[in-house]
Parts: sequence; C-alpha cells; structure tokens
Amino acid sequence: MKHLAIVIVFATLVLGCKKDSSKNQRLVPASSGNLNHLTVVVDNLLWEDKVGEAMRDVLAAPVNGLAIDEPLFTINQLPTQVFSGFTTKSRIIVKVEKGKASGIKVAHDVFAKPQTVVYVTGTTNDEIIEQLQSNSNKIVDALKKEEIKEKQRRINLSLFDDTRLKEELGVSMKLPSVYRMAKDENGFFWIRKDITTGTMDLMVYAVPLSTLRPGDSLAMDVVKMRDSVGKTHIEGRREGSYMITENKYAPFVFDTEIDKKPAIETKGIWEVKNDFMAGPFINYAIEDKAKNRYVIIEGYAFAPSVDKRDYMFELEAIIRSAKIQ
Repeated sequence: MKHLAIVIVFATLVLGCKKDSSKNQRLVPASSGNLNHLTVVVDNLLWEDKVGEAMRDVLAAPVNGLAIDEPLFTINQLPTQVFSGFTTKSRIIVKVEKGKASGIKVAHDVFAKPQTVVYVTGTTNDEIIEQLQSNSNKIVDALKKEEIKEKQRRINLSLFDDTRLKEELGVSMKLPSVYRMAKDENGFFWIRKDITTGTMDLMVYAVPLSTLRPGDSLAMDVVKMRDSVGKTHIEGRREGSYMITENKYAPFVFDTEIDKKPAIETKGIWEVKNDFMAGPFINYAIEDKAKNRYVIIEGYAFAPSVDKRDYMFELEAIIRSAKIQ
C-alpha cells in the first residue's frame, strides 16, 4: 500500500507539471498567404511619403535576371490601426514603428507560425529610411528565406524520384512529382515541367573545378560553359537551333551557399540560336572539392507573355534543396 501511495503521488505531480507547462505554452495559429506576398504595416502618411518610397525601393525592387521588371514581393500595405485579427496571420510581415530607438529586428512566429516579422524602428522618418537602406539585404534575405522554406514544404508533399541523380552524380534534390525526365545521357540530366504557356526546366551535370576561374573572367566562364552544354544537349524547335546565353546584357553573378558548400549563383537571359525563344535562367555552380568538380544545377523557364517571378522562385527553391553526396 505504501508503494502504491508513492506511485499515485508521483503520477499526480507529473500530471500537474504537464498541466502547468501547457498553460505557459502560447497557442499560435497557422500563417497564411500566397508566396511572395508581403504585408507591410505602416501608417498611411508615412507610406505616402518618403518612408513609403524607401520601402518600395527595397521590397518591390526588380528581381535580377528577368527581361521585364517584376517586384521581389507583391505588397499589401496596412495602417497600424487595422493590423489585427486575420491580418496578422501573413507569413511575411514588415512593420514600421516610429518613435522607438533606431534599428531593425527580425522575429519569428510572433502572431502565427511559420512567420517572419521584420520590425523597422526610428524616432524620425530619416532614421527609418536610413535603417531600410542600410539593412536592405538583411531584410530581403530574412523574408526570402521564409518563403523558400514554405515553398520547399509544399514541394515535399509529392516528390519526383531522384534516384538516377544520386546514382550518376551523387546529387539528391527535392522537386515536385509533376516534373519528368526528358534526358538522361552520359551524366547530363534534363528535367522538365509543362505549364500553361510553356515549360519549366532543370539541367544537372558536373564540370571540373578548372572550368570556372575566380575573378573578372568568372561571368565569361559561366557563359562559355552553359553555351557549350546548350549546344550539345538543349536543342531548339528548328533544325540546327540550340540554347545559348543572350549577350546583350552581362549576367548577374553572386557568391552564395548550397548544402553548406560555396556556390556561384548566376542569373541572366537565355535564348535559342536560329529561333525565337528566350527566357530567364538561374544557374548554380556548387563547389565539390572532394571530387574536384562543380555540380551545376540550372533552372530556366519558357513562358511567353506572362510573369515569370514565381516560376523562377520555384526553380530556386528546388535547387536550394540539393545535397551533394
């Protein structure tokens, strides 16, 4: 009986602790919203003045590598007094708070989950503008990471079989099951998805590290590499036509990281030699020193007469899921 009493007391204490801890846990509702749609919370007077202009310069800046300007985010502006209830459930939010010490703060799961909220504060309009301008990359990066994460979550619901990529190149990648293998040839993979107005495509292959040289020649090396691959593997609709890099404008080249490995990100415009086809591309050269190679993963879209921001965003989210074995 004595032992039984001890067990009962112990169980009561454990259950009591669990109840107390559950009371302390904050229930956060699920976030919502279309991808790349941003809620901006700022008073109307500020939005219509120079603060709003600075915000649009940062948050609605044109996406690099598109032939026609499209904004980084589609913005829905709300004045502070109406920011409550369902309006707080947006997945990405930028909130301006005037009258507080100058700074920015990135917070997560404040009103909903998953969610990223960027607070921009300052005692004056000029301080708020300075914070927006000096922290533009940090702000955009925080919001974009949240959207990439959400896109990858949605992709994970139904996945393409990447077994051949693993077997041939030691590369795994999460992409939707609606994609299909168009070419599997001597270590080169061409993967496609049909869309209403055209296609979304991925190319995966490897080249020696010596193919891309750091420095001023890097952009030229990337163009030379992809033009060679395009001529060999990506034929156009007409006989003798093939993919090349559009040469009117230099591509954008950035340093980035994929699978915790250094990578070169290149954005630009592709076209088809001897045909009238073109569109944006995003190319990643992922450094794999262990095998003395770059793993190249490129996404591009052919979608005449429609916006392409979200197509390219999907391709980037896919590529950023890559793992090198």
